[in-house]
Amino acid sequence: MARVAHNVGSCTRCGNIADRPEDNNTRALCSICLDTKRDASLLCVVHRVQDLLSVERSHAIRGYYFVLGRLLSPLEGIGADQLPVEELKQRIGLNDSEVREVIIATPPSVDGEATALLLSQQLKPLGVSVSRIASGVPHGGDIEYADPVTIGRAIAGRRDIE
Repeated sequence: MARVAHNVGSCTRCGNIADRPEDNNTRALCSICLDTKRDASLLCVVHRVQDLLSVERSHAIRGYYFVLGRLLSPLEGIGADQLPVEELKQRIGLNDSEVREVIIATPPSVDGEATALLLSQQLKPLGVSVSRIASGVPHGGDIEYADPVTIGRAIAGRRDIE
């Protein structure tokens, strides 16, 4: 077990789980960041590694990710200065960066919405498109059990039937 803890760390590019290199001089990159077949123009921002894994399992995004690690939460004393916004801006603003769209996939909670709004305000001046994942009634869920906010968002996010 100690060997696993020693060999696993955080990806230095996105914050996902990564194998730590034998020599400490090399950057630890996860399998997603090492995958050159991904869409480099698309970056999905998530709260936690668990969220990254859930989005990845959906196969809905073939871009790259950025894990925040925390959300804006004034009640818990977490302000904008405690989020990795500058690191995210650097990731997007790098000269060799191809990022054109940032999808913010934070939870549909007060803290997640506040974080999404902050990120949108900070990232749009970089010249990238910033979008937010939709929220609504889950697949297989009954509308009668959904709360009013969820129903309202589902209706606001409606789209044409193709």
